[in-house]
Order: sequence, then structure tokens, then C-alpha cells
Amino acid sequence: MRRQKRQPIRNKLDLTDRRQVRLMTKRLRLSESELARIVDRIGNSIPTITKEVALQRARPLTESTQIPASAAVAASAPPEPDILSESAP
Repeated sequence: MRRQKRQPIRNKLDLTDRRQVRLMTKRLRLSESELARIVDRIGNSIPTITKEVALQRARPLTESTQIPASAAVAASAPPEPDILSESAP
């Protein structure tokens, strides 16, 4: 009698399966501990894990692009002409 091979659930991550963990860490460019921390926090759904990693990577970009309003105004103002270099003797 042949036993059927148990099919894995495709959209759930099994942290005990070394192949799945290795594939996800490569795909998401995370360490195993970072992946385990995310799974502990939000669950083992692969689409949810992928979405969370994308959100974490997007947060520093939006936070670092915030500049003070005075710096933005100064950067967008046209340069003032140099009066000393334009005067002829």
C-alpha cells in the first residue's frame, strides 16, 4: 500500500522546514532571526510576511525624506546674482 505524500500548505510558512526558511530568507533578504520575529508578531501567512517586510523597508525612506520647511524654501529659491563679480572697473 502506498502512502500519499502530505502536500504542504502553500500560503503558510513552516519555520520547522529548513528549505522554506532558507527560501524565504533569501527572497526577502532577511536573517532567520528577523524572519522568526516577524512570524511571531504577525503570523505565518507568506503574503502577510511579504507585505510587512515591504512596509518596514518603506518606512525609513519616508522618514528620511522629511526636511524642515525653511531648508526646502531655501533650496527652491533661485540663486542670487553675485554683485561683486559683475561690476567692471
